[in-house]
Amino acid sequence: MARSKSATLTEAELRIMNVLWDRGSATVHEVLEALPAKPALAYNSVLTIVRILEKKGYAKHVKDQRAHVYLPQVDRKDATRFEVRHLMSRFFGNSREQLVLNVLEETGIDADELDRVRQLLERSK
Repeated sequence: MARSKSATLTEAELRIMNVLWDRGSATVHEVLEALPAKPALAYNSVLTIVRILEKKGYAKHVKDQRAHVYLPQVDRKDATRFEVRHLMSRFFGNSREQLVLNVLEETGIDADELDRVRQLLERSK
């Protein structure tokens, strides 16, 4: 049975979207050159992934002579917010409070980060 399509980004899709967001546009070859060496992806894999990104609405292509140039259709901030809402829905019953409490209970938060969170909370009142 085939996997169902996910509106969220896989790790490989995110790597490619980061290239498109950073560059603004790129051919498959340019994406491949901009990706970190590890884990390595083949040209055909990158091509397949950008086509999936197009189907998901994250990217589009324009024809430039013989090459397709891919451009992001969703900005990084909107994609991040979508992913956080998806995470909140899946693991925290759509509760912002539970999401924030989970982050704050994490042992790695330092005093500076906590101060910035307090400042954000004060500004949002």
